[in-house]
Amino acid sequence: MNVIIVGRRYGKSRVLPVNIPVAIAVLGMLGLLIGGAGWFGYSLASKGVTGDEAVVVGTPVLRQWQLRLDSQREDVRRLSEKSRQQVDALTLRLGEMQGRLLRLDALGQRFVESGLVSNEEFNFDQPAAMGGPEGSVDGDSFSAPELSRMIDQLDARLADREQQLRLLDNLISRKKLEDDRFVAGRPITWGWLSSRYGYRSDPFTGKRTWHDGVDLAGKEGSDIIAVAAGVVTYAGERHGYGNLVEIDHGDGLVTRYAHAKTVEVGLGDVVQKGQVIALMGSTGRSTGPHVHFEVLRHGKSRNPEDYIQRASR
Repeated sequence: MNVIIVGRRYGKSRVLPVNIPVAIAVLGMLGLLIGGAGWFGYSLASKGVTGDEAVVVGTPVLRQWQLRLDSQREDVRRLSEKSRQQVDALTLRLGEMQGRLLRLDALGQRFVESGLVSNEEFNFDQPAAMGGPEGSVDGDSFSAPELSRMIDQLDARLADREQQLRLLDNLISRKKLEDDRFVAGRPITWGWLSSRYGYRSDPFTGKRTWHDGVDLAGKEGSDIIAVAAGVVTYAGERHGYGNLVEIDHGDGLVTRYAHAKTVEVGLGDVVQKGQVIALMGSTGRSTGPHVHFEVLRHGKSRNPEDYIQRASR
């Protein structure tokens, strides 16, 4: 078998002898190469790989890089999760500290209201004032460990201040309770002394008799007030006293308020200093509107004028 090749120049031709079996083999090889190339290109196209990427697909280097990228993605995911957990923990601690600060502010406000702390010097409703010139160099943000350490230090200072304020609050509460229980002052808001403590001429018989209290006259229906804080141990009518209120102030001290028009408290009530406990009247053995005021210590009467003339704490 001969193959004639015609050249472009001068129309000359050349005859090449070709062995048929060899030609068939060559053509077969070319067909296989073309088919393989087509199948390989179709496979790359179906996987979305194009251009220069096709050169390295399936190589060990690419697989190593893929594994490394997957590992780095997992490291980033774990780091992000850990950072989120740290932020959540710090946020929780900050929330707890804010609650504790609110309680401290409430205690401070109580001290201001009690008069122990000047409200002009301390204002617990506003944040502490601070400031200063701007730095010439921009500072860096705090790192998570630094921020956590600062929160630990602030937490320790808060715990110390809380303990100190609790002790101070207990002392103030105890002092206020003692002041409230201190028997002093008059049991009326308006009126005058009409009969003293001790022997006197009885207003009904004219005989010399002992008077266990003092009488303070005033307008009917005016207020009768407690001279100290305590617990009501009697509230009702009693022979000779008319409508009577009796208050136990502790430490063996008891006060009585008799001849009331009406009683404004009940048995077992806790009353405060200056609280209205009855209205002035003339019930029982009485000649007119007044309050019979007695002070007893460990069951024995004392001169009420000594307590009326006391300077209130």
